[in-house]
Amino acid sequence: MPALTDPDTDAAFIAKALGDIARAKGMAQVARNANLSRESLYKALSGERNPDFATILKVLGALGLQLHAQPVRG
Repeated sequence: MPALTDPDTDAAFIAKALGDIARAKGMAQVARNANLSRESLYKALSGERNPDFATILKVLGALGLQLHAQPVRG
């Protein structure tokens, strides 16, 4: 089951997953592209805290990813 559709997934888990992607792409470059310091990016994506939504959107943009929403089919 994808993480975003799992009702037990929290924001910290999503942030950690984005952190894994950012590390694979190069954290320094992702931080520059997101207009964030590398240190704050590491903290935000550590999985130990819930980063604010604006940070998540900046990171997604820096990674070249988009967030899409669709209705849940029940």
